[in-house]
Amino acid sequence: MNASDFTAQPLPTWRRAVLKVGSSLLAGEDGLDPRHAGALARFIEHARMQQREIVLVSSGAVAAGRHRIAAGGDSLVLRQALASLGQAALVTFWQQLVDRPVAQVLLTHDDLRNRRRYLNARATLRELLRLDALPVINENDAVAVDELKLGDNDNLAAAVASLVDADLLLIATDIGGLYSAHPRDPAAQAITRVEAITPELLQAASGGAGTLGTGGMRTKLDAAAKAGAAGIATALFCGRDPDVVRALHDEVLHGTLVLAQGDRLRARKQWLRHAPSSGRLHVDAGAFAALHRQGASLLPGGVASAEGEFRRGDVVEIGVEDEPAFARGLAQYGANEVRRIARRHSNEIEAILGFRYGESVVHRDDLVLIDATSHKETST
Repeated sequence: MNASDFTAQPLPTWRRAVLKVGSSLLAGEDGLDPRHAGALARFIEHARMQQREIVLVSSGAVAAGRHRIAAGGDSLVLRQALASLGQAALVTFWQQLVDRPVAQVLLTHDDLRNRRRYLNARATLRELLRLDALPVINENDAVAVDELKLGDNDNLAAAVASLVDADLLLIATDIGGLYSAHPRDPAAQAITRVEAITPELLQAASGGAGTLGTGGMRTKLDAAAKAGAAGIATALFCGRDPDVVRALHDEVLHGTLVLAQGDRLRARKQWLRHAPSSGRLHVDAGAFAALHRQGASLLPGGVASAEGEFRRGDVVEIGVEDEPAFARGLAQYGANEVRRIARRHSNEIEAILGFRYGESVVHRDDLVLIDATSHKETST
């Protein structure tokens, strides 16, 4: 069974993607091997030339650590130590393959379930992409414990895809994609398109992982289900086949496409529209126009005042004077901080507060308009 079993199909339209690469594609006898990673790196660079963004979730730290030190066994604490030994080598490995800065980001499940850590991680990744760096993400194995671990980098990739508002999750595997049975079974049929993940599919995908990997096809489908629930499609493809990887340059997938369940942006906007608010931002007519007509972020210069005692990450209403709110969004700064930077230029934020989470009070990705057409654009 190989990638030729999978009929070519178009990739979904995407501008930002998360690419997950497993250790089975990276590990060699002498540590990390660029044989397969090189083609994936060229795809990343090709996407960059098309003004697209990729966040890389890469395994391989443990394999790199094993190459640096002789250690037997496979206990959790040993894997944590090996990951620490191999992280620098993993980042250096990818830096040698791409022509731009590579940034390491280590995450745990606790970072993603805590609202403020979640926002901090997202702000960091957003800024790295703005700076044209390649974020290389891995689980923070050195500090994660069993109840905090995401479990494998497939599920981490799905969580990151939601974190960065990705349009697509790409998972490079060591086989062509999903089959109706174990790929070694002569009766196994390639599955090119999955409308919904069913118990039967999960059962078919429950074969074992490779000796270097921590998750087989079952974990990849689990990750695809999580991404799909967030409105993000998942493409599974063979990272060992350079022709399959090259086809991605032309928006062609030879593999399995797992469709999204619902619309990502619509689900997020719906949540923002109905989540309880903790305060209100009063804005001027210029900010109203920028948010309503231009799809801009809310900058501190457009904020007249802040009402309530909200914290960073809380949902706030946005309105002009005492009129009904025309928008809602996630506050990037707490109420007291907003009061200090209101009416000031974004460049002054760090000088005033001593720190800076970003230039906006509410970022456009975290904002939804609600019946804005009824408001007058008069000065405050």
